[in-house]
Amino acid sequence: MPSKELRDSLRGIFGDVAPKLAELTETVVFDDVWERKALSKRDRSVVTVSALIAMGRLEQLPAHMGRALDNGVTQAEIEEIVTHLAIYAGFPCAISAARIANEVFQERAAKRSGG
Repeated sequence: MPSKELRDSLRGIFGDVAPKLAELTETVVFDDVWERKALSKRDRSVVTVSALIAMGRLEQLPAHMGRALDNGVTQAEIEEIVTHLAIYAGFPCAISAARIANEVFQERAAKRSGG
């Protein structure tokens, strides 16, 4: 389940413009889909990151890469997902995803080191 911070952040991003979308995001996406038992949250993160890269939906990629790391996907696995998708989604998608992954990794490293 996403943190209260994430839920509040999403409500702040589009809740005023599309309150029903914010409600559906919470009730369907967070409370139902991400809580289903057939796939682990780690596996759901792998699928979600892969789908976002393949579709070129880069705006949501940093948040989902961060969530993937929180859900147990390793940096090496994210790097391999990006590389693997270069063949299936195209090099431009993979190159953009690699740039975003690097930013996410650097931000995480800075937080760990107190910077």
